[in-house]
Order: sequence, then C-alpha cells, then structure tokens
Amino acid sequence: MHSEVILRKIEDRDLFRIWELAYKDEDPEWKKWDAPYYEHNPVPYEEFLSDKDAFAQNRWVIETAGSVIGTAGFYWEHEPSLWSEMGIVIYEPQYWSGGYGTEAIRLLMREMFSSMPLVRVGYTTWSGNKRMIRVGEKLGMTMEARLRKCRYWNGEYYDSIRMGILREEWEAMEAAAAART
Repeated sequence: MHSEVILRKIEDRDLFRIWELAYKDEDPEWKKWDAPYYEHNPVPYEEFLSDKDAFAQNRWVIETAGSVIGTAGFYWEHEPSLWSEMGIVIYEPQYWSGGYGTEAIRLLMREMFSSMPLVRVGYTTWSGNKRMIRVGEKLGMTMEARLRKCRYWNGEYYDSIRMGILREEWEAMEAAAAART
C-alpha cells in the first residue's frame, strides 16, 4: 500500500499538468490500456481550459511525492437508483504496477462510500487490461459481468469486464484492515 498516494479535488494549479498528461500527445502510452478501442484526440490547452469545470466535476487528482500522476473520478450510470461507475488513469508508465492505482481506487471507494448513500461502487475495464482486473481482485471486488468479445482493438476481440463491491463488503474489508493495525 502506498500511504504517499493522495486523492484530492482538482485545483486550478493542476490543470496544465493534467492537460500535459492527458490531452497534449496524439498517441500517449496510457491510452493503450485505458479503453484503447475509443479514439483519443489531443486537445489544445486553451480548449481544455474552456471546459475545465465539466472536466473537474466528480474528479480528483492522484498525487504522490507532490506530483500529479493521474486522475480519478466517477459518473452516474443511473443517478435515480444511485448506480455510479468509477475509474482512474495513472498516466505515466513508471507508476504502473507499483500499487499506486490500487491505492487510488481504495481511496476513491472510501470517498464515494463516505460521501454518498451508495450500496455499490464499481468500474468497467477490458480483458486486455490485466492490471486493472487485478486491482479489483486485490480490493475485494467481484467480477460481476464479462461481456464476451465486444471490444475490438488492433484486429482482436476483447471482453468487457465489470467489477464491483457492495457497501457491506467494503465495510467488512475496512473493519478487517483497521483491526490489523
């Protein structure tokens, strides 16, 4: 676990760095793992700034050692039934497979369960992103759905994967972690 991972609301001082990581490059390395079957379009900084409020809504920065390394957020799949989906992106490869994403998802689950009357949180990934599937497993999530061969990328079909955890499962996990400390 990375205690140095911080999840905090996006501030104006973060905007250039987020743009640099997420929207400056035409073919960023992170996009090969984050839904690569959706087109990525670089955006000029001025255009990104013009939509900054919409971008920052329900989003946080993931920070370590004083540097922004990613973003985390959620959206409503169906708000009247309190069905939300969350996600993260760790933009730089040097922070992959080091526990940063796991800790960011843990913090995001804590934020969502603590601030909203949710009974479940989850995310959708694809079978090509083994690291994200492993994050869910490490955090006690259940693979709730596997939609076979519905994501086509680079001449190959992949499955869409839905991971989720119920509030009571999360509370039990948090209580067990607190008892160990």
